[in-house]
Amino acid sequence: MKFSFKNDYSEGCHPHILEALLKYNLDQQAGYGEDQYSLQAKELIREIIKNHKSEIYFVSGGTQANLIVISSVLKPYQCVISAATGHILNNETGAIEATGHKVLGIEKEDGKLTPEDIVPVLESHRNIPHQVMPKLVYISNSTEMGTIYTLKELENLSTFCKENKLYLFMDGARLGHGLTAEISDLTLEKTAELTDIFYLGGTKNGALLGEAIIINHPDLQQDFAFNIKQKGALLAKGRVLGIQFLELMKNDLYFSLAKHANQQAMKMKKAMGEKGVHFLSDTYTNQIFPILNNDLIEKLSVSFDFYIWKKINADFSAIRLITSWNTGDEEVNRFIKMIEEELQ
Repeated sequence: MKFSFKNDYSEGCHPHILEALLKYNLDQQAGYGEDQYSLQAKELIREIIKNHKSEIYFVSGGTQANLIVISSVLKPYQCVISAATGHILNNETGAIEATGHKVLGIEKEDGKLTPEDIVPVLESHRNIPHQVMPKLVYISNSTEMGTIYTLKELENLSTFCKENKLYLFMDGARLGHGLTAEISDLTLEKTAELTDIFYLGGTKNGALLGEAIIINHPDLQQDFAFNIKQKGALLAKGRVLGIQFLELMKNDLYFSLAKHANQQAMKMKKAMGEKGVHFLSDTYTNQIFPILNNDLIEKLSVSFDFYIWKKINADFSAIRLITSWNTGDEEVNRFIKMIEEELQ
């Protein structure tokens, strides 16, 4: 059986979560996120981000979180600014635009936005009221290219958004991986301080399913729950999400799982780099994009699953390899051995 490096959610969930779901299975609890586990998990997250005024909601997945946030925050004539690689632009079947909100994409090879990238978009959308109004900046950490924002970069972006009356929304599907990257100087507390709204991804970091939407801007908190219900995301058995996040946030489990995934990816990155392999982007998270000969890619695909990400030329392509909280040494070493044997 082939081992999958296609994504970081091929496995079910961390054993601690499965044990907790079983342990509390027969407890009677209130529904719709009012169960004791969800309430405890929310308080724990507020303690970690040091903001007891943040509102927190649990939903089942990343596309759902993006759709709910953006449709709730924006008025019908307002739009989103995103990197062209952004998940909302390429991988959500037009979910955002289906609600009437245009997504303005900016081409960035590293997947990150800067104030300098956004200025031309604002300047080209001043024909009021004949054009959509840019109002929300959507970023991901880590990005679709596996890159991360530094503290300084996020501070600059946050300041720019405030000065231009734009909301800053961070997609955190892989936020754990971004924050625990070996070069990261950003923390969860600073993330909450510098964004208006973001979410903490569980699906791609050890949970069975689930994302925690964290609303820091008080103006965006009002009536948010109505939109969750209207979009079909308010689970009657909210405990299923609450229990998972309660376990993930205990004893830094969330961050240790992400760090493990990063370390496994970096082992492969280092081994390939030593063999002269170049990469599509310089990443320090659980996503790497080696550029390999097409013949080698075909040989690797016999034993491993992965995505061919981008054709470089007639002979070379970039593939995407993703490690997870459960990626073991055996499979990583087996991949490295094949690379070393083929490139010796």
